[in-house]
Amino acid sequence: MSSVTIGFLVGGLTLALLAVRIHIGMAMLVGGSIGYIAVSGWAPLMSYFKHLAYSRFSVYDLSVVPLFLLMGNIASHGGLSRRLFEATNAFLGHYRGGVAMSAIGACAGFGAICGSSLATAATMGKVALPELRRNRYSPALATGALAAGGTLGILIPPSVVLVIYAILAEQNVAAMFMAALIPGLIAMFGYMLVVAIYARVVPDAGPASARMSWPQRMAAVARVWPIVTVFVVVIGGIYGGIFTPTEAAAVGTIATTALAVLSRELDFKGFTHAVFGAAESTAMIFLILLGADVLNAFLALSQMPQALAQWVLGSGLSPAAVLIGIILVYLLLGCVMDSLSMILLTIPIFLPIVMGLDYWGLNPTDKAIWFGILALMVVEIGLITPPVGMNVFIINSLAKDIPMRETFRGVLPFLASDLVRIALLALFPALSLWLVHLLGG
Repeated sequence: MSSVTIGFLVGGLTLALLAVRIHIGMAMLVGGSIGYIAVSGWAPLMSYFKHLAYSRFSVYDLSVVPLFLLMGNIASHGGLSRRLFEATNAFLGHYRGGVAMSAIGACAGFGAICGSSLATAATMGKVALPELRRNRYSPALATGALAAGGTLGILIPPSVVLVIYAILAEQNVAAMFMAALIPGLIAMFGYMLVVAIYARVVPDAGPASARMSWPQRMAAVARVWPIVTVFVVVIGGIYGGIFTPTEAAAVGTIATTALAVLSRELDFKGFTHAVFGAAESTAMIFLILLGADVLNAFLALSQMPQALAQWVLGSGLSPAAVLIGIILVYLLLGCVMDSLSMILLTIPIFLPIVMGLDYWGLNPTDKAIWFGILALMVVEIGLITPPVGMNVFIINSLAKDIPMRETFRGVLPFLASDLVRIALLALFPALSLWLVHLLGG
């Protein structure tokens, strides 16, 4: 049996383990180990294991993951998310669908200090759902907007998934953050436009709330300006070359903690919960990375990704057809897997294929950055599509009286916005690359 054949069989085994609910990290670790033994033997695998954990976890860029997770957890426990929502609602709430648009804007703001979609959905759901109920929003629009808005946690930099992609694709983390900003803002405004249209087509779904006076609006802004300052310092520091992403994450974590403590909304118990929550999430992500390293090492030995890339390149398919096929695979995988798992499983296979094709005359670095943003946008859709739709499950757990089908019905218009945005990003790479070229030289 050839090593390439073994590669495909181990890929099938890994997917089968996932289908029976084995944790993604363990599934990749088991599948990769079996394949490694089949191709090279037991002794080489043991030799590889000797230095695997240290070589992976000593990577400096990975230190940004626990720092951004801690910053997001502290922001959640410190009441910063509520102030973001109150500020956006002060200016948008009096429009039809305004409270839902405010929740989406607050999700984008919270995503800028969090980096996790699941945390964004859970936190903003707790803050915004009571206000949406009070204003008699339809269950579908209220929960659909929150589930879709939660996906902005991985679209608006900093993004944990984007850091992982940068490491896998050997790209600069700061450049990936630059590339994600404009597409993330397009996503936010696209979702707001969906709400505006929805509320006009179905007026009772998103009624307007009372207009706030300018003194009330200024008071809301005064409460939120420290959070905006943290965002400007963190993201502006990265874009301006003042901080590395890791340094920016450390500065942001310290600043967020100081804000939460000074506002007296974070006590020692809340801080402890934030630290342990960040530690648990970091451990889960690092386990997945460890399993991915073993699987990717086996795939490299088997030459399966290279063989698949050569087959695609020699098939006569156009680059556009190949890209559409990759997007469709991501959409299907998104129905049963989370975004980080999809990135770790597919990038070692898909990236060589994309790099071997000509897309708009892009050089290798630009192509890797553009494809990473496109892949991020596509896997984000998996967070709100059935049957998994992790964001949908999180929002539904906060609104137990609303049937799951209502929430899935509510996200359909947002999925249409996602598809339009993906088409724009695929056809116009400048949307991802303009800021990189402007700030990166």
